[in-house]
Amino acid sequence: MRRSRRQKRSGGGWRGHAVLPGLAVAQAPTATFAQADWLTPLRTETLSTGSLSLLLIGLTVFAATTSLVYVRERGRWQRRETEMASELEAARGHQDRLAALLAADPQVVVSWSGRDAQPIFEGDSGFLGAPGATLALAYGAWAPPVEAKKLELATDALKERGEAFGFTLRAKTGPYIDVEGRPVAGRAVIRFREVTGERAQVMTLRGDLERLSSDHSALIALLAGLQQPAWTRAADGRLTWCNAAYARAVEATDGPEATKSGLELLDRGEREAAAKARREGRIFSMRAPAVVAGQRRTLDILELPTPVGFAGIATDMSELEAVRTDLQRQMDAHVRTLDRLKTAVAVFDATQHLVYRNSGFDTLWSLDAGFLDGQPSDSEILDRLRAERRLPELGDYRSWKASVQAAYTATRAIEDWWYLPDGRTIHVVASPNPQGGVTYLLDDVTERFTLESRFNALSRTQRETLDSLREGVAVFGSDGRLKLSNPAFAQAWRIQPDIAGAAPHIDEIVRLCRPLFPQDEVWSELHSVITGVRDAREDYGCRMERRDGSVLDCAAAPLPDGATLISFADVTASVNVERALTEKNEALEKVSRLREDFVHHVSYELRSPLTNIIGFAQLLGTEAIGALNEKQRDYTSHIVRSSGALLAIINDILDLATIDNGALTLELNEVDVAETIAEAAAGLHDRLTDSKMKLQVEIAPQTGPLRADGKRLRQVLFNLISNAIGFSSPGQTITVSAARSGGHVRITVSDQGRGIPAEVKEKVFDRFESHSLGSNHRGVGLGLSIVRSIVELHGGRVELDSTPGRGTQVTAVFPSEGLPLSDAAE
Repeated sequence: MRRSRRQKRSGGGWRGHAVLPGLAVAQAPTATFAQADWLTPLRTETLSTGSLSLLLIGLTVFAATTSLVYVRERGRWQRRETEMASELEAARGHQDRLAALLAADPQVVVSWSGRDAQPIFEGDSGFLGAPGATLALAYGAWAPPVEAKKLELATDALKERGEAFGFTLRAKTGPYIDVEGRPVAGRAVIRFREVTGERAQVMTLRGDLERLSSDHSALIALLAGLQQPAWTRAADGRLTWCNAAYARAVEATDGPEATKSGLELLDRGEREAAAKARREGRIFSMRAPAVVAGQRRTLDILELPTPVGFAGIATDMSELEAVRTDLQRQMDAHVRTLDRLKTAVAVFDATQHLVYRNSGFDTLWSLDAGFLDGQPSDSEILDRLRAERRLPELGDYRSWKASVQAAYTATRAIEDWWYLPDGRTIHVVASPNPQGGVTYLLDDVTERFTLESRFNALSRTQRETLDSLREGVAVFGSDGRLKLSNPAFAQAWRIQPDIAGAAPHIDEIVRLCRPLFPQDEVWSELHSVITGVRDAREDYGCRMERRDGSVLDCAAAPLPDGATLISFADVTASVNVERALTEKNEALEKVSRLREDFVHHVSYELRSPLTNIIGFAQLLGTEAIGALNEKQRDYTSHIVRSSGALLAIINDILDLATIDNGALTLELNEVDVAETIAEAAAGLHDRLTDSKMKLQVEIAPQTGPLRADGKRLRQVLFNLISNAIGFSSPGQTITVSAARSGGHVRITVSDQGRGIPAEVKEKVFDRFESHSLGSNHRGVGLGLSIVRSIVELHGGRVELDSTPGRGTQVTAVFPSEGLPLSDAAE
């Protein structure tokens, strides 16, 4: 509006300047008068004095008039210029005041003069988190997605239809933004203004209130659904809210009725204790009896102070108390029963400390009652018994102790017999407890005289047994002296019987045996095993090749009483046989290598002329060099087929030779199993058609790709399907299936043929093993051998399942991820 007024006034100024053309018009008659025809005689004749005076007077009047008009217009123009300067200064001041007012608050004003006009921005959008006023219209940069979409729709409606709008939303950076759009004087205007001051605080508090209200509602819903009674109280202790479980406990219809009636769950004494805790502002916690829904129950009560009062919850502990009471009653009954038993009973907890013993345990070991009352550990009791020589005499006490305490980690009871130094025999049963720990049952099964007679009988039996053995046997005590030996031991080492019977030391035995076997390392090991220098007693074995040509197998084993048993077995004959077999095996391996080399070279030498034969036969078959009669064509086709079969055999032999030499390299790629099966089956389509057989392919959906050499995989499938065709009868079905199991892909070829007898199964994968089994199939016996070699080269295996009369099933198992390239190359 200011600009329009300035334009009107400026237009008036231009109308003032329009007087200048009028002046030009006023001068025009003068010029015309000067050029009139009646002045012509003055050019040639002398003017009269009167005429000259009149001319001067006219000129003077004209000049004076013109000066007056100029002075008057000049004053008018100066006044107009001064007025316009004042208006311009006022407009600038008004504009500065508007700019200051716009910058006083964080805001941006955007306006459009038309639907397709470019927007005009005023202000800075830094409060939106997007610096630069032009980014105010990038709603997605500073507004949540839902609000940004609403703003875009409202802006389009304002620009197209002049629809006003107003929103208050929260920017991504946190502040609240007022967005107001309306049409003003034919322009679309949108103002973005940050909400500040008390209104911003109110909106922030409103958001916090909504969040807290939501959390409060969630907590109320949770408490309302609890099976435990829950309630809240005012600061004066008055019941203000309770859940449905509380209402059921006090036999009210619902929570509001219980709250309105002020029904209390606890008895008077507990209520007074809770009221006292509330007055003191502390937590009230107590286990107390209460009547819940007409039944007496035991409750754990917990009531806490809150900012507006108190909140409490009650947990029913009746069943736990009943179980605890029943358990205590049963334990007391068990204790009374165990105290009447003669069997010693000791119970150790998970920390291996004694928690219970009966009177039989005290009687068995006669340990100090004060020591046992201090709940010693299992290890301390064993050490005390060993110190008092009430445990079996053992050479390796630590290992024996560890085996006894292994019951703490066992899953079932461990049974053992302890032969005590005083002659008693204790039957020990260590049973692990479900809660941890072990219960020991110790029975004194000693029958002194019976045990002595049995021991003597056992000793005589042992002596007779050792004397009849052909192996030399010697038993050395923990002191290193020979306690027991048989005649075979003395004969093997040429020791005099009287010396062996005098209990010589191991050093003396070594000195007597050294002439036949002088290796000091072996005798040092035996000396260490016998004398117990090692930390843990272990078995020891070695082979002795003596100077007289005989070979002995030596074995040393620790005995429970600290002694060591050493046996010497003469294995000279078996060693000689083993050597002969080893030499024979080496010779057979050499022959096998020679055969493989021969086959390899012969196959290469045959391949070149055979290729020429196939080429010339195919050339003759095409009749490119002359026509053939029917018999010649038949002969030519037979040559091509036979040569192709021979070439396939040679290729198989070369493949086997390449695999044996380790020169076959796999080209591993992602292979489609179904596509590979189809390609292999396509090569046998003619044979299937001629044999009137049907091929059925079953691919499990989860099979997926297989990392393998596609060419070799097709070769495996071709050989397996070809073998199945050869051993099937017309009209039968051959099934090819593939499935993924764990980390492997299993490809199975099944037929309904004659099957393979048990005595042939072990040979079908051997080279050059061909068994027709009554069928028309003939071959050199290389197909299945190549299959196994290629599958094993992939890191897999081949499984064969066949029943005579029911068909054969061959499964190639491949690792689904294949082998690393380095392994494949090797």
